[in-house]
Amino acid sequence: MRTPLAATLALALLASQPAHSAQLRIGLGGDPDLLDPATGGSYVGRIVFAALCDKLIDLDSKMQLVPQLATKWEWSSDNTALTLTLRQGVRFHDGETLDAEAVRASIERYRTAPESQRRAELRPVSAIEIIDPHTVRLRLSAPNAPLAAILADRAGMIASPKAMARLGKDFGTDPVCAGPFKFTQRVAQDRIVLDRFPGYWDAARIHVDRITYRPIPDTTVKLVNLRSGQLDLIEGTAPSDAASVRGDARLRLLQAPAVAYQVMLFNLANGAMAQGPFGRDPRVREAFEKSLDRTILNQVVLDGLMIPSNQVEAPTSPYWNPAIPVPPRDLAGARALLAQVNTGRIPVTLVVGNAPISLQTAELIQSMAGEAGFDVKIQALEANAAVAETRAGNFNAYIGIWSGRADPDGNVAVWLQSDGFLNWGKYNNPALDALLAQGRAVTDPAARQPIYREVAATYTRDRPFMVLYHHNWLFAHSAKLTGFTPVPDGLIRPQGIRIAD
Repeated sequence: MRTPLAATLALALLASQPAHSAQLRIGLGGDPDLLDPATGGSYVGRIVFAALCDKLIDLDSKMQLVPQLATKWEWSSDNTALTLTLRQGVRFHDGETLDAEAVRASIERYRTAPESQRRAELRPVSAIEIIDPHTVRLRLSAPNAPLAAILADRAGMIASPKAMARLGKDFGTDPVCAGPFKFTQRVAQDRIVLDRFPGYWDAARIHVDRITYRPIPDTTVKLVNLRSGQLDLIEGTAPSDAASVRGDARLRLLQAPAVAYQVMLFNLANGAMAQGPFGRDPRVREAFEKSLDRTILNQVVLDGLMIPSNQVEAPTSPYWNPAIPVPPRDLAGARALLAQVNTGRIPVTLVVGNAPISLQTAELIQSMAGEAGFDVKIQALEANAAVAETRAGNFNAYIGIWSGRADPDGNVAVWLQSDGFLNWGKYNNPALDALLAQGRAVTDPAARQPIYREVAATYTRDRPFMVLYHHNWLFAHSAKLTGFTPVPDGLIRPQGIRIAD
């Protein structure tokens, strides 16, 4: 029998619950890696972070930098210091207050912790100064134009110092940030559950009480779950399903331009698998590229909805190099190059995630390259397992997605700088490193343009990787869902989303 106190507490709890508990169920193309901004490296992980961890700076639908946890930022006259003014009244999910010391603690961990994947991004930061409780100044060893854009991603996500001290390198098992939703549960390969944080600084723009992310690599299964009402929103809708979604009155399709691109990374110096002709001879990689037809790939696998590309910047970008257009297929040229190498048919282990589009892409590449003289073996793995194999050097080629960044440096350095955190092929070109350093030292876009065009000329010549196409984001959602605004970075920001009864 309940005591009067227990009954009073129960009534109080019921009174605190919303009359209608709206839940948003999102289908993802894979299971995110660790939910730790220091170690995270996956696109689907960034989607979860968009609800879990606010950043100092955010991006709007035009890829412009806008305030989030910082209300303003200002460069010094010599571009060697960035001063950020912090939003007041922000609390972490554990109730602690966000202040300058919390910002210092997060950035210091990102730039120094052994487990951090952000160290290369934040290497230019030489000191973190606390000006007052709401002002932080980042001192740089040299001008670094991309820094503001870097703070609009994981390096700018501020975590609770109390939680970081408690969990250390295991922060991702129970992340505590300052986003609109707090971590509740994770079941590997099944679901991630976040619940609304009542103390969020921008609570008026949050209209759902729980978000459940379900990793479903199979795009057909994902769409079936959307149609049956088990999901409300899915990312990565298969291009072949776009017309079907448009014709379903219960669903809506959002097609949005993306800065993301699909890349095929090559293993040049990461272990024993790099020692064959594919890794050691640029002519072999040139022959491989000549054997492929990006236009056919777009038409057959992607229903013509993507943009064939060979550079990290989209053709609409001012940093795109028009002197290096997308090359057509040249099967005769590919065979002639392999004849020069004179090693017979060349084996290629191609590692891909097990999502259907990735598999279809790999199978078409296998067929086209086979006509030139390559024996492509497809190794299809769960997304995180594919990354682990690639990091370990157990690949000749790997197909992955880069969701894109607002600054051109962020679209190339992570893959190709000698210490880039995604440089799993171990490409090392001091001339390219020097160009990237030169581009970071300049803030004027007109002055940066020729530098990044030369960067493109360098990597398209060396072929440490090849870009296959730029994306158009395809989101499908229930007609009951409103208020979702796609951004070219492909993240699902929960602000403004509503679910009707």
